[in-house]
Amino acid sequence: MGVRHVEPYTEEWRSQPSSYVSRVVEALGVQATGWWAGPCDPRAATILLTGGDALVWDEESGWCRGRYVSGDRERCTVLADPRYLGGGLLPSPERVPAAVEDARAGVGNSTAWRPCYRSYRHYHDGFDLALNHYLAYADA
Repeated sequence: MGVRHVEPYTEEWRSQPSSYVSRVVEALGVQATGWWAGPCDPRAATILLTGGDALVWDEESGWCRGRYVSGDRERCTVLADPRYLGGGLLPSPERVPAAVEDARAGVGNSTAWRPCYRSYRHYHDGFDLALNHYLAYADA
C-alpha cells in the first residue's frame, strides 16, 4: 500500500484528527461529556469532561487539561489553570486518562509550559501519516 498525501486545508485534511480524538473520548469513557473539532491553524479539538474541566488537543502541543472557560467549533477553547499532559502529539488514547489524572494532581509529565513539538505549517513532516493510522483503525 502506498502513502497517500492529503492536501492541506481540504475538508479531509481538516477532519483527519477526528478519528484520533474519538479514540481518546472512547478511552475516557464516562469522564467525557462531549467533544468538537475546533478551528484550524493549528487544527484542534476540545473534549468536555465531568466536573467542568476540558481537554484541548492541538497539532503543535498535544493535550492540555484545565477548567473550561469558553470556546466552540468556531472559537479557540480557553482554559483556566492549563496543564499540558506531555507524551508527545499523539499519546496512545489508552494512556490519556491516566495522564489527565496526573495533570489534575500536578504530577507526572504534566506542565504549565506549552510544549511545541512541531509547527502546523509543516505540511509534509509525516504527522498526517500518523493521524492516518487512527483513520485506518476507525475504518477497520
